[in-house]
Amino acid sequence: MIRINTIFNNKDWKLHLSNPNNFIQKKIDKINKKFKKYEDKVIFCTLLLSGDSEIKKLNKKFRKKNKITDVLSFPFYTKKDLKIKFKKEKEIYLGDIIVNLNKVKNKNNKKKFKLEFNKTWIHGLVHLFGYNHKRNKDFYEMSKVEKKFLSLIE
Repeated sequence: MIRINTIFNNKDWKLHLSNPNNFIQKKIDKINKKFKKYEDKVIFCTLLLSGDSEIKKLNKKFRKKNKITDVLSFPFYTKKDLKIKFKKEKEIYLGDIIVNLNKVKNKNNKKKFKLEFNKTWIHGLVHLFGYNHKRNKDFYEMSKVEKKFLSLIE
């Protein structure tokens, strides 16, 4: 079972999602209901809904990139280490995801806001599971996993 602790410190999120925590929880419930791979585990992560200034500070501090981005992920484990954890542990903290409202809302019109938001936080979640997109091969593998998760929440 996947659990996400959603925190938002940018009140503008409420203009797009009346209750961000409920929105995410409904999506996670759908994933948990349809995706049985982790039903005997409790997998946690934190999702911080932020704005430009906070994500820029975090990007500079942790990635040495002084720019605004749409999503940051801070996995606690590599893909290899996570496989070992899954064999040994019942509860696993995956890491943290930060999503920037301004990048999500600027990608498309308001009708597509929720879709873009889902794509963004799912992308961050897949990073926490150890996937990356540094090489083309990795990009395609990660993209397949993202599409699978997105299909589960639609």
